[in-house]
Amino acid sequence: MRLFASATGLLAILSVLNTSVGAAPTKSGFEISWEEAYAKAEKLVSGWTLEQKVNVGTGSGNEQGPCEGNTIASPGFPGLCMNDGPTGLRRAYNTSQFVAGINCGASFDRELTRQRGAYMGEEFRDKGVNVMLGPGMNMLRVPRGGRNWEYAGEDPYLVSAVAEELVQGIQSAGVVATSKHLIGNEQEENRYTVDTVMDDKTLHEMYLLPFYHAVEAGTASIMCGYNKVNGTYACDSDHLMNTILKDHLDFKGFVMSDWWATHSTVNGVNGGLDMTMPGDANADSVTGGGLWYGKNLTDAVERGDVSEERVTDLATRIVAAWYKVGEDKDYPDLRFNYFDSNVHADLDVQRNHKENIRAQGAASVVLLKNEDNILPLKQDSAKKWAIIGSDAGADPEGLNKCPDANCSRGTLTQGWGSGSCYLPYLVTPLDGITNRVDDSVEITHTFDDWDLESAGKLAADADIAFVFAKSDSGEMYIVVDDNPGDRNNLTLWYNGDNLINAVADANENTVVVIHSVGPIDMNAWIDHPNIKAIVWPGLPGQETGNSLADVLFGDYNPSGRLPYTIAKNIDDYVADVSPELEVEYTEGVYIGYRHFDKNNITPLYEFGYGLAYTTYEYSKLKIKTKKNSDGLKLTDTLASASLFVENTGEVDGNEIVQAYVVYPESADQPPKQLRGFEKVFVEAGKKQKVNLDFTVRDLSYWDVVQQKWVVASGEYTLLVGHTSLDIRQETTFTL
Repeated sequence: MRLFASATGLLAILSVLNTSVGAAPTKSGFEISWEEAYAKAEKLVSGWTLEQKVNVGTGSGNEQGPCEGNTIASPGFPGLCMNDGPTGLRRAYNTSQFVAGINCGASFDRELTRQRGAYMGEEFRDKGVNVMLGPGMNMLRVPRGGRNWEYAGEDPYLVSAVAEELVQGIQSAGVVATSKHLIGNEQEENRYTVDTVMDDKTLHEMYLLPFYHAVEAGTASIMCGYNKVNGTYACDSDHLMNTILKDHLDFKGFVMSDWWATHSTVNGVNGGLDMTMPGDANADSVTGGGLWYGKNLTDAVERGDVSEERVTDLATRIVAAWYKVGEDKDYPDLRFNYFDSNVHADLDVQRNHKENIRAQGAASVVLLKNEDNILPLKQDSAKKWAIIGSDAGADPEGLNKCPDANCSRGTLTQGWGSGSCYLPYLVTPLDGITNRVDDSVEITHTFDDWDLESAGKLAADADIAFVFAKSDSGEMYIVVDDNPGDRNNLTLWYNGDNLINAVADANENTVVVIHSVGPIDMNAWIDHPNIKAIVWPGLPGQETGNSLADVLFGDYNPSGRLPYTIAKNIDDYVADVSPELEVEYTEGVYIGYRHFDKNNITPLYEFGYGLAYTTYEYSKLKIKTKKNSDGLKLTDTLASASLFVENTGEVDGNEIVQAYVVYPESADQPPKQLRGFEKVFVEAGKKQKVNLDFTVRDLSYWDVVQQKWVVASGEYTLLVGHTSLDIRQETTFTL
């Protein structure tokens, strides 16, 4: 039985949802190789003066151009326009608001994620923006971290996979992708001054891994963060930018600073910083304001503090990135102004991108609980439904009334800060559900989170009660309801816990829907016997109501999985936002499920968890290995596994097959680590073969003495399962 191809008007979208086949472009007509790009760049730059080479790495200054960041033109090379953000083109009308990065992680869907990147890249290109300031690829180390929603979760392999797909997607559209923030920028508190202290093993195996993948995917730019790393500002760090990025990772593109994250001229440029943004120095800096680069860099060369060869290098890197994504040929004129959203506001660049937003929104819904099979909804038996909570509706003030999402009214589709963007329209949860029901169902609603008596009465009079709540966060330059970027706590906002209990007290068929930037504390209501279902849509963007309805009504069989751990008690998490100016990552690589596994802590919902409307059985796991030799590259396949997944239920669905590796004891690794996943569509009653490949790096550890990835000798165990704790098959192999 096919549950999810029945809804009128959904066939085109659901064809993407069900199979993901052909969802993502794999090769761009714009991109060329780094070798070709460098040949062109070197030829152009060779004819420039010192000042002209300096100009291309110099931001023109805040508000000294139409974009968030602007560089100064040189002969044959335009000034570049750089703009956020990771969720859509920031402060532009008639552009799309895509699902948040955390939803990319929850979807475990490589193809929809790459398509998201490609569609976002198309919109940037159509508006004439050269450089997209994304994707973000920091780690969910602390659950309260303000920008966790921009990233893809707590596991470096998952974050790496999302980063790789987004970079390839964005640049396939002919736009420079900026992988950020290098590195250790996991909280907002004291972000400008905090010193993140981590050991070399932790740096490479946990926080740098997504940057390895981004570089291998061809990212043309990397952004260094505000914070210090092991005592040195990231944007001054020769070790991070030169030794690691440019030498060890062989990064060919350019390193740009985060906005006002440059701290010097000489140390910055010699340390590997190629471009300073937005260009201005602080008024009390050693340069007395003005530009960090520009004349200050020219003077540094003339004094002998910086070599002209280094300036030639930075200019060549920037120009090569421009050539690599094909921006030298027929690039659209700039039709956008960051400081005046009304400029070219009528230029609609959305195309059919809402289909991806709706598809990935549904694919990233995590079904946490479903007792008595209350979902998918059955309109023939439940005739009156109550929808309760402000998170089910729109902002009563209207669309886009809060700059950079600096309020939290109505349903939550994104967090706040530079990663936010405008909504072109909004399909609310109430809209999505109302539009989907037939005439036999009566829907009542209230958006009042505080009148618990009225909420209870409305719920008591319904066959099913849906109660909506949320938890928001964002960037530290905005404070929302006393939350300074990082969340103050993990409780629900706007009386959410009390509202859920009031509704559940009144209705024995209560469905809880949570839109959240990350984990929350559910202790106030998780054991309520009347809560039959918990639905976790994350931050789904403009199509939020349609995506939710697709899952609630069974048009899409839920396949979303948690990209982080939800603990039973908040004290179970290994780390929290710290007020200290030196934050030591003493836990090393043991964040998220690694910490829970190591310490035998049972979570409320584990990493990779998610229910479906069907069941799956795994069988016949086999693995083959190659002989490890010095001739193999880190990205070469070292082991290949296969197994069969059978859909033993009555409806078709997508299973997320998760592969975890247990290393030999000598490698000093966590109890298990995610090292592969596949989303596989399986028809009811049928089987599908699943193949999993593991690269040399997937099966290696970082040797801090040899300063390289090493494959440990000995016995490995491959665990394949439905979640990080629900392991269905295992086998051993020796390397």
